[in-house]
Amino acid sequence: MTGVLDGIRVLDFGRYIAGPYCAQLLSQFGADVIRIEKLSGSEDRYTTPVTADGEGALFLHMNCNKRGITLNPTKPEGREVVKRLVATADVVLANLPAPSLVAMGIDYESLKAIKEDIIFTTMSTFGSVGPYSDRLGFDGIGQCMSGAVHMGGFPGQPIKSFAPYADYGTATSAALGTLAALMARQQTGKGQMVEGALLKTALCYSNSLMIEQVLLNLNRAGTGNRAQNAGPGNIFNTRDGAIIIQVIGQPLFKRWAELVGAEEWLDDPRFATDALRGDNGEVISERAAAWCAERTTDEALAELAEAKVPAGPVLTPQQAYDDPHVQAMGLLNPVDYPGLENPAPVTGPPVSLSETPGTIRHRPPTLGEHTDEILTELGYDKSEIATLRDKRVV
Repeated sequence: MTGVLDGIRVLDFGRYIAGPYCAQLLSQFGADVIRIEKLSGSEDRYTTPVTADGEGALFLHMNCNKRGITLNPTKPEGREVVKRLVATADVVLANLPAPSLVAMGIDYESLKAIKEDIIFTTMSTFGSVGPYSDRLGFDGIGQCMSGAVHMGGFPGQPIKSFAPYADYGTATSAALGTLAALMARQQTGKGQMVEGALLKTALCYSNSLMIEQVLLNLNRAGTGNRAQNAGPGNIFNTRDGAIIIQVIGQPLFKRWAELVGAEEWLDDPRFATDALRGDNGEVISERAAAWCAERTTDEALAELAEAKVPAGPVLTPQQAYDDPHVQAMGLLNPVDYPGLENPAPVTGPPVSLSETPGTIRHRPPTLGEHTDEILTELGYDKSEIATLRDKRVV
């Protein structure tokens, strides 16, 4: 089966998460993605090491389906390789500081001079406009500055999400923007710049918190896992683990109250609406906690499912991998890689298409694995490639 992006070439100068994951999403739907790395390997190749050579879990997750080339674009011969690559590409993708883009010859103006209809997809922490635009940063900074970390912790103890959602969300949005730019190019013949930012993503994801604050001036403080706009909405300990229960809306609250023997609360003015249940969430959580404490996780979930009340277990990463539903979803792909004793469970695309699904076709590239192959495609012969190696260009 061919992918919907067959014939589209993406140059991936990305690092860490936002850039590489955006490129991988495009690769899963058929794009030919070439990952360009430093000669010694980029830092994200070695984050959270899991192989004998120190290559990391982050790299294994982000770089399936890609071909890999090592390159020093700051040398004159390296700039020439970049020019030849760009001339063959549809999309150039980078999440690097603006000075680095200029030094490598992959800022938008330089790219357009090589290929007028190129699409340049770039990501940063703060974006290109505003007083912080020249600052570096990672996912946690976007989370913290959005207001979400304040609300997700407790007074005096803000807590960020362990999963880097600002990074992944920016990558996904940038992939969407890149697809839109490709569609626009089909209609107009023109390329454009696609820009994402971690802080923008985090602000979008937590926007309702800001809207409520600006309009109502409530100055909420964090309550940890307990919801503030409905109830019960919290994580509760069972006899052998923990579960989350999320009740939103009167029909769900009625079913939950009847399940736990709290029918009298259905006529209690303290719990008449979601907002009031949020205001009185501590009382509701105490009742829910007592009910859960008398049951095992399996028993509590079975009763909640029978009552059609949304709930789920709190799982460790190993338990998530072992979960029968997770396995049945078909999201996890066993990916072999040199230096691994067992295949890595790498997720495929988080969205399914019935006719043109995204796929993982091959493992991530070893460092510079396809350098000779790609240079040959660009017109370099063996002696020229050898010279580039001697000069530490590739």
